[in-house]
Amino acid sequence: MTQPLKVMTVFGTRPDTVKMAPVVHALTAARPSIQPLICVTAQHREMLDDLLELFEIVPDDDLDIMTADQTLTEVTTRVLIGMERVLTARQPDVVLVHGDTTTSSAAALAAFYRQIPVAHVEAGLRTATRWEPFPEEMNRRLTGRLASFHFAPTARARANLERENVAGADIFVTGNTVIDAFVETARRAELIGDAPEPAWHGLDSGRPWIFVTAHRRENHEAMPEICRALAEIAGLPQRPQILWPVHPSPRVAPIAHRILDGIAGVSLVAPLSYSATVRSIARCRLVLTDSGGLQEEAPCLGKPVLVMRRETERPEGIEAGTLKLVGSDRTAIVAQTGLLLEDEVAYARMARAHNPYGDGLASGRIVGWLLARLRGGPLPEEFRAAA
Repeated sequence: MTQPLKVMTVFGTRPDTVKMAPVVHALTAARPSIQPLICVTAQHREMLDDLLELFEIVPDDDLDIMTADQTLTEVTTRVLIGMERVLTARQPDVVLVHGDTTTSSAAALAAFYRQIPVAHVEAGLRTATRWEPFPEEMNRRLTGRLASFHFAPTARARANLERENVAGADIFVTGNTVIDAFVETARRAELIGDAPEPAWHGLDSGRPWIFVTAHRRENHEAMPEICRALAEIAGLPQRPQILWPVHPSPRVAPIAHRILDGIAGVSLVAPLSYSATVRSIARCRLVLTDSGGLQEEAPCLGKPVLVMRRETERPEGIEAGTLKLVGSDRTAIVAQTGLLLEDEVAYARMARAHNPYGDGLASGRIVGWLLARLRGGPLPEEFRAAA
């Protein structure tokens, strides 16, 4: 009898937990062909715990690495040391890591040292410079070099990997697992109903409102400019409201409160749970963000996204029309936001554009590919066509 495939998933931040949760569920559903193993690093402790509860995931191993004011070097070394112990004890057949976190690149390196194959979920995203976004761009490039198998979300991501001489047989275009998580969460009636939540106190349901996130390291110097743009937006003729779950970083929160506290229509709140974030996006007019995942998630619900960055590793959204780069310049942020508030044709063009990041079935494709590839069976037709 063929032994079950021991597949270890490793994650530890809010973004990679959201994106790996549907993969964990798909692996669990594939028992007894697969023996799922779950290792969390807790790079983001509280946010991780909230998501584990939401997605009903119980880890087999918890490295619990988070410390106050941790540096990237400290995160990397703690993950390496912790993963060495876990990999020795569990001996998985393959380790799955996600995207661009320091958890992922360090876990991939630890698996490489043990000569265990690494499969990279959300592989192949690239920007023009390794410094933007920092350190995420280099994290994903490093993980890509360490990985044996690459689950690319789009054809463009696959092409990026092929240009880096990754064998086509080791790449499979799956769509992005974040769509799986987002669509499933948005379907849940209790998350999109009319019950009030504290985060929305003070927001008038009769006025348009904008969901904002801003925290990237490359925007730290520009944070005052971004905040002044938001203050100006709140004064536009459409009387828009702003909901910003403010990142607790000392380079973000103090500046946001200093400039925006007391501005009518601006609500600065503590970071929201994932379910509250989905619900907020479902209700908003548009999204202003420097995040990566929101560039893929918000278009699922027909919400235009203005990206406050100079570069994006998701150019498919720019081409499709779901995203627009506005950088961190106050004038550009205000002008593009104003356009989407007043011009219904421009708004509809973005809101109705096709989301290029998947159909919500990526996790099942990943599991099917692993079983076919690592248990010697024939690839299903869908996989052969993509290979």
